[in-house]
Amino acid sequence: MMVNLPQTYLVGLCFLLVIISILVGSQLYKVRKDEMKLLKLEKEDSNTQEDSAKMYELASVQLKKRLYPQATSTLKQALKKLDGEPEEAKALIENALGFALAAQNDFKSAVIHYKKALTAKSEYPVALNNLGFAYQRLLKEDEAYKNYQEVLKLDPKNKTAISQIKRLERIVGKDKDQLLNKKGF
Repeated sequence: MMVNLPQTYLVGLCFLLVIISILVGSQLYKVRKDEMKLLKLEKEDSNTQEDSAKMYELASVQLKKRLYPQATSTLKQALKKLDGEPEEAKALIENALGFALAAQNDFKSAVIHYKKALTAKSEYPVALNNLGFAYQRLLKEDEAYKNYQEVLKLDPKNKTAISQIKRLERIVGKDKDQLLNKKGF
């Protein structure tokens, strides 16, 4: 059987177009779903919402859409309305607020909120990773290293902590004992 080159090319091209259209369609579906959720939650006037969980949900969608200033405002309101909620809820909201602030390059404020999240829930690897990242951006490599070490105590297979520890050791050019015992200049 003789394979005709133009026919093979057309079949391959059609196959490629089908795959691309599926990928684009799924991405459009996800974006549309987030947009609808954001509209629905914003219709319920956030100023009159009494439920901190709903406000956290709205802020999560805002973070996905990269609306960081709005998410920061929503999360601050959620913290004010956090009465009677478990400490884990406070930790989630504080961590999300720290993330929103870090996304706006306000790393000093982000560190404060990450620490509050860790006060509410001491064994919280995500907040520890985020705190380590904020310390890195503030050029406090020794503090970042200690946070990533804490993450590895809680979750020895945490890929973020492992890669950041290797990165810190490579950048600073010191072994881990020197990083942990760093005393200024």
